[in-house]
Amino acid sequence: MGLELHLLPRPQELEIKIGSFTIKYNTKIVVNNSCSTGILNIAKILKESIQKELGFELPIIKSNNILKDSINLIEISDEEKLYPNDISSNEAYSSESYSNESYSNESYSNESYSLDIQETSILINGSKKGGVLYGVQTLRQMITGSGAVLPALHIVDKPAIPNRGFYHDVTRGRIPTLDSLKKLADKVSYYKLNQLQLYVEHSFLYSELSEVWRDDTPLTAEEILELDDYCQKLNIELIPSIASFGHLYKLLSTKTYTHLCELENSDKTDFSFFDRMQHHTVDVTNDESFEVIKYMIEEYMPLFSSKHFNICSDETFDLGKGKSKALAEEIGTDRVYVNFLKKLCDLVISHNKRPMFWGDIILGDPLALKELPDEVICLNWGYSPDEKEDNAKKVYEIGATQYLCPGVHGWNHIVNRNDYGYKNIKSMCDYANRYHAIGVLNTDWGDFGHVNHPEFSTTGLIYGAAFSWNALNLEYSEINKQISTIEYKDKSGRFVELISDIAKQELFTWEFVVMWKERFSHGEPIEQLTYYVQNCEQTKVDIANKNIDELVENLYETISHMDTSTRGVVKAYMIAAKGLKLFNSIGYVVHSLQNHSSSIDISCLTELAKDLELWFYEYKLLWRQHSKESELYQIQELINWYADFLRSYNTQL
Repeated sequence: MGLELHLLPRPQELEIKIGSFTIKYNTKIVVNNSCSTGILNIAKILKESIQKELGFELPIIKSNNILKDSINLIEISDEEKLYPNDISSNEAYSSESYSNESYSNESYSNESYSLDIQETSILINGSKKGGVLYGVQTLRQMITGSGAVLPALHIVDKPAIPNRGFYHDVTRGRIPTLDSLKKLADKVSYYKLNQLQLYVEHSFLYSELSEVWRDDTPLTAEEILELDDYCQKLNIELIPSIASFGHLYKLLSTKTYTHLCELENSDKTDFSFFDRMQHHTVDVTNDESFEVIKYMIEEYMPLFSSKHFNICSDETFDLGKGKSKALAEEIGTDRVYVNFLKKLCDLVISHNKRPMFWGDIILGDPLALKELPDEVICLNWGYSPDEKEDNAKKVYEIGATQYLCPGVHGWNHIVNRNDYGYKNIKSMCDYANRYHAIGVLNTDWGDFGHVNHPEFSTTGLIYGAAFSWNALNLEYSEINKQISTIEYKDKSGRFVELISDIAKQELFTWEFVVMWKERFSHGEPIEQLTYYVQNCEQTKVDIANKNIDELVENLYETISHMDTSTRGVVKAYMIAAKGLKLFNSIGYVVHSLQNHSSSIDISCLTELAKDLELWFYEYKLLWRQHSKESELYQIQELINWYADFLRSYNTQL
């Protein structure tokens, strides 16, 4: 029979055979007697998936034998029996230059599996719980694509990179509900990622820091504990991650702790999306700074079963420019940074955890990596679509342990730029293999309010999952087609192509929307702000908005090709597309103002302001389905500002 299997990540070895196996209503899921207790939860995942896809429930039983007409789950401990030919060997796992050899090998071998579909039965052999789970996830994808009648085949599989993570910003804009975080964990596991991190600055309910989180709807200790337990069942290590050096806007803007900011008067500055990204580094010359960070780490850390702790320590832009200036002049800013970083790392290690930190600052003096404890992992990030290998090579040659960290390119966009994300993620995963990184951590940041809907990062998440598992990468159009088919159950295979093309029509980008407003409202001459709307000429806006209309119509047509379970996501893209059109039009208004044009029809601007407010009402309803209230009010204030600006445009001329 003609067969096109869509599986992501792609298995390392796949052999299609003659024949098929039919999952019938009385087929059994058999957990072998040798399996550990965690395998029952995996069997339940498979049972629920089959009920959803095929319409009937299968019983779960235990047996010491491989039974016919059944799906057999077997957990084995000897990885060599499962994977005798090491088709994806990587010298990093035996290199003496890495302090993480035993951990890396353990993680690597515990996720191998084989899947055999024969005419008489299905057999999944998994190395430990992780291997069984990933064999089940592959089978689930096959059932989604093929239904009850599955082609006979033989798969032998294991990851190219042992640690494969997703990093989600839950601070600068959105704080997801616990239900949303569990759904994210389900997706992370489905695509065989094994680590998840949530970026926290102020969005955890610290018992002694009510002044820090009082404006938000923070995550609670109980929510973290429940999520950690949920992740463990899915072979996901939920790794704690908090800002501990830079990026401490809320902490250092409080009346109680403003004196610990490197720069003076941080509590007297009005809120600015840009300002909170650039400043708010702790004063390392004040011992109290370390004590406050120590408290935050020690209250947060016990909630996680993870053996890692990410202290972040990135973008300390103000270091040496304020209260630490004298010290920096004496010993150098790099030395000031490294000394405090080492202190934080030692604290984490004292709790028997392995520190992680973002490597952007230390790479200014990369030899300083040798001064850090052997346990430390450098998170080596780079987000350009044309990212070079230089930093990955640099850390490798020094002999430090690293993850490579690309990004999904949703930040500062209403709709994620999947084309940018694909190039960036593909390159960084290639470098991870080339320079023996022990992990890939794919990031989803929330700069300027996390305006993009969380679902929009799914495509980028899958890019990272696919390319960190199998080093043989798919081309852009092909993987988009497969994601459309697997994730969105779109038989036309066009969904991801369409949403990616919609994102390309953004002329007045969300970053520019924020920056133009903040600089203009603070009195900067309008002549200095032309950069932000240089693409918003009338002809370009007309073409882009027309393209959006056509792409939206194509999306509506695609709905008929999608499964009813996935059609709901289309509305989020429709709302986002409408937002793109509105801001493109506002960009044209701003462009006309800066060029002192009198061609604007003033009467139309009131209508545009009203459309913006109606659009944001729909946007808020969508936000609240997936996220806590969090910083929605900050985006509301920006929308209100633009609506008022449009209505008073004639006074600006």
